[in-house]
Amino acid sequence: MAYTNSKLVNHTHLSPNHYNGRNHSIDTITIHCVVGQCSVETLGNIFAPSSRGASSNYGVGYDGRIGMYVEEKNASWCSSNYANDNRAITIEVASDTYDPYKVNDKAYNALIKLVADICKRNGIKKLKWSTNKNERMNHLNGCNMTVHRDYAIKSCPGDYLYGKMGDIASKVNKLLGTSTTTATTTPAKPTSTAFKPYLVRVTADALNIRKGAGTNYKVTGCITGGGVYTIVDEKKGTGSTKGWGKLKSGAGWIALDWVKKL
Repeated sequence: MAYTNSKLVNHTHLSPNHYNGRNHSIDTITIHCVVGQCSVETLGNIFAPSSRGASSNYGVGYDGRIGMYVEEKNASWCSSNYANDNRAITIEVASDTYDPYKVNDKAYNALIKLVADICKRNGIKKLKWSTNKNERMNHLNGCNMTVHRDYAIKSCPGDYLYGKMGDIASKVNKLLGTSTTTATTTPAKPTSTAFKPYLVRVTADALNIRKGAGTNYKVTGCITGGGVYTIVDEKKGTGSTKGWGKLKSGAGWIALDWVKKL
């Protein structure tokens, strides 16, 4: 396949941090947040050193200008996943440095135009988002949008952009001239009113433990090395986190996405 690059680019600063070539055709869009209201020049400087070990195909600055750091013919080092980076165009978007990592209107509108341009040139006829992580990671039911948090314990792209993915798909599809039906949602399973404690095994080396109520969680410590713990209470999650479990040990609350139920 003959790859092309976007003509919407205002600034080019190619990074050495990429895979030469791709082992998969481009069929996926992965949007990230920068965690900083930076310019495309600043982002290019961040990706420039080989010691950084990271990059993205494109970046959208706070002013709506677009930068290119890895040509589309090559796969960036962006998603903590080799397979995803090989099939996706990755885009970093300037954002606030604090939750929910909001992006401004100029950056958001430029992102829509950039994604539509990418889809047109690579034969992606329709963009489809799913709130179901399994559908995203396995490209089920036409889903072709993924996020960094699918592959690593990160909040990226932040709850602001994560909550806007359906809107992004809808606006891009309007520019592509396709249906605006873009998102699939897995119905919530009925839950019993009587909670029963259960054991979980921590499967990661280090997991954030949080305390609090509602959406105002604060990191208060961590578990390292894994182990088996008892969940004695649960709370509904927010964003992509399916829920929080209260640990009997008193260490606080743990994201249920990060544990394995025994």
